[in-house]
Amino acid sequence: MKSPSVPFDAVTLENCDREPIHTPAHIQPHGVLFAFDHAGVLTHRSDNAAAMLGGGGLPALGEMLSHAHFTEFEGLHELLQRTRESAADGDVIPHATEIHSVHGDFDVVAHRTESGLICEFESRLGSEPTAPSFAFTAHRAMEKLKRQHSIEGLLSTAVEQVASLTGFDRVMAYRFRHDESGDVVAETVRPGLDLFLGRRYPASDIPAQARRLYVINTLRLIADVGASPVPVTRARPDAPSVDMSHGVLRSVSPVHIEYLGNMGVAASMSVSIVIGGRLWGMLACHHMQPRRVSYTVRMACDVLAQILASNLQGALAKEQAVLTDQAASLRSRVVERVLHADDLIEALSGEADALCAALNAPGLLLAQGGNVQVFGGVAQPVAAALVQWLNDSGAIPGRLLHMDSLAGMPEPLALQMENWTGLLALPFGEEVPSWLVLLRKEQIETIHWGGKPEKEYRIGPLGPRLTPRGSFELWRETVRGKAVPWSATEIDSAQKLLDELMRADAAHMAELRRARAQLMAMLGHDLRDPLQSIADTATLLGESGDRQISRRLQSSSSRMQRLVTQVLDMSRMHGGVGLSFNKQPVDLVKLLEGMLVENRRSHPGMEIQPIMPRKLMALVDGERIGQVVAKLLSNASRYGVPGEPVLVELHERGGMVVLEVSNTGQALDETLAANMFLPFKRKSPDALDARKGLGLGLYIAHQVLEGHGGTLSYSYAEPYVVFTAVFPAGLSPENPSGPTPPRSA
Repeated sequence: MKSPSVPFDAVTLENCDREPIHTPAHIQPHGVLFAFDHAGVLTHRSDNAAAMLGGGGLPALGEMLSHAHFTEFEGLHELLQRTRESAADGDVIPHATEIHSVHGDFDVVAHRTESGLICEFESRLGSEPTAPSFAFTAHRAMEKLKRQHSIEGLLSTAVEQVASLTGFDRVMAYRFRHDESGDVVAETVRPGLDLFLGRRYPASDIPAQARRLYVINTLRLIADVGASPVPVTRARPDAPSVDMSHGVLRSVSPVHIEYLGNMGVAASMSVSIVIGGRLWGMLACHHMQPRRVSYTVRMACDVLAQILASNLQGALAKEQAVLTDQAASLRSRVVERVLHADDLIEALSGEADALCAALNAPGLLLAQGGNVQVFGGVAQPVAAALVQWLNDSGAIPGRLLHMDSLAGMPEPLALQMENWTGLLALPFGEEVPSWLVLLRKEQIETIHWGGKPEKEYRIGPLGPRLTPRGSFELWRETVRGKAVPWSATEIDSAQKLLDELMRADAAHMAELRRARAQLMAMLGHDLRDPLQSIADTATLLGESGDRQISRRLQSSSSRMQRLVTQVLDMSRMHGGVGLSFNKQPVDLVKLLEGMLVENRRSHPGMEIQPIMPRKLMALVDGERIGQVVAKLLSNASRYGVPGEPVLVELHERGGMVVLEVSNTGQALDETLAANMFLPFKRKSPDALDARKGLGLGLYIAHQVLEGHGGTLSYSYAEPYVVFTAVFPAGLSPENPSGPTPPRSA
């Protein structure tokens, strides 16, 4: 049946999330509904009013309520008056009373609405009788609940006490998760019924509009799933349907009716667990036969749920405090380990199990450079591929990376990840990329069906989706490829741990730099004297006639002298002193000519084509500029195409000295080019042959030019690799010698 003035569209799984369930235009048939506007005019009335309450004395649609109405129902007018008076405070809390009449016994519930007032008569015929000792029974149930301190104990006690108060065959406690999916975490059930404990279902089982109603109207009874709803008729055909959000008789969505029917449930009751204004969970009751529960008993269950919510909030806060303390203790222990260890990865590996437990992650990997360690069943190839991707991702040390699916990964890597779909990566390591990575598996790998998988359920018109098993299968599809997301608490804890690792790594690096600087200074000091002896011996050999051996010794000693100079320079820079400069007026042409002569002796097969003016004075440190020229010529000799000349161009432009050294060669890789002026780089022109350099030459040359207020840059002008040094001449705006034409040597 349906009201002739209410259009009705069939509700399906596709549109049930848009169903206006708060204005259904129908009520459950075990009661009667009246709706009045603010003036007391009856605007809506259920079609069964006369049949249940008798035709005499009932107000007609469009008629104003008066004392001539409801004369057979003693105390009703006083109830309505109290409800009206509560409007001044915006109160929508129902007012209720028990009424006994010749037509039966009723729980009468009235509450305010935006448009007026709703009064509902709920028949108590066949409902659970209220025993004289009920108040004591309810109080005892609440006291038992208060004695529980754990979340599990609170929920288990709650389902037991609600089952005792109501007599339902099954009472379950649902707990909702981050994505509003939920699972059964506590249950009491009549013998012979299958268990639902552990059952998981998707958020779509409770549409958004239903969740809203569960928050504002925390108790819902469906007395008879198979009963036909009763239409509610309006006084005016164009009037809107009455809002039954706070009602007790509101009819039920046909989708939900089918769901309950498919499970063989004939009556149900739900009690919301609301914490902080959010639907945290629910107590759900099922009965295999129609069942009415008196309003008094239901309100006792509602109060029980409110006490439960309050105690849960306290238990959650306590649980959170314990987790916070444990995380702080773990961080302290980890930091103590890494600060007193020579190897950070080895130190962290000793706390791998504790880290996994604290952050609820079964898998963990640790990586520093090429050292990768795995825990919790993570395969080594998976770890290696993941670390490579993380290193290439441009992650910034100290900034967390977290994800709960593989959507952001390249497909080849995602295929390698097996069932690891959740990632919380902590990048640290100032010089060497280092990682602490926690991993979670796909949700369907960690959650199991809690009932009997082989259980057969009746299938309704909307198909197997509306059965426990079908609902669970939908949840599996919804979360396929996803892990449980990292909570705000876990992310905060991981960030604090990362901050501590960054500080520990910085302390290690500072200690390493001090040791490195001391070693450099020692080597530089201790090598100078023997190198000078080698150079003197080479000179004597040359004078005695063995010039080939002399040239070799001089070339080797010169290269070693340069290395010693680089070591001493790095020692000064790491020590915070910086490079020293003794700037004097220098003729750069003479400086370069002398270096070219020396270079021809060291590299007789190397052809150099200089393009320079006759004279170019500049205020510079001649030895430091010589270091730069020597490095650029050495690079050109080492990496240029054999037989092709090296071009050396020197000129002045706008008060700036420009020195260009070009050799024929291939363009450098972009990554290599971007890092070539960094010290100790692993991929640079200096490191192409590790036996011939420390990876410091270009870095020091760059620092020398910066100390002169200039720059050193790389470019490629096919077929030439070009290094350009630019720095101020620094003497006067005018060249005292006047412009001179370039000449070749």
